[in-house]
Amino acid sequence: MTGRRIVATGTFDILHPGHLYYLKESKKLGDELWVIVARDSNVKHKPRPVIPEEHRLAMVAALKPVDHAILGDKIDMFRPIEEIRPEIITIGFNQLFNEQKLEDQLRARSIASRIVRIGKYADGDLCSSRLVVQRILDKRCHDLHHPEHKDH
Repeated sequence: MTGRRIVATGTFDILHPGHLYYLKESKKLGDELWVIVARDSNVKHKPRPVIPEEHRLAMVAALKPVDHAILGDKIDMFRPIEEIRPEIITIGFNQLFNEQKLEDQLRARSIASRIVRIGKYADGDLCSSRLVVQRILDKRCHDLHHPEHKDH
């Protein structure tokens, strides 16, 4: 491995432009972008993913900014970070991490990575998996109750 390594993390349940923005902005900070995709069993701060972890991993790995995509560790979220040793770890604007607490946890494990929070993608209201699901329910479930609106 050569060059400046960046790590981005997330669930990446239903891919949307906000995910792509986060990954593109993360890649701009270095040479090699590693993405750690959350395990299904580790997603506890929001509803469980709709898309299985192997499929989410494959989708993220196929994105142009991504050099390496791996699943997170089932027990220790810092284990992949210890192996990759990135210069920077990016977190998304809506990820619930406290940057200082995270840096303290990293230092306690002798990991010197800097934390950078990536801003919000400004264009569009479908930059959240939750909002994409809601749009699907609003449009498709409405159509189920009104057959004249069905797509054929």
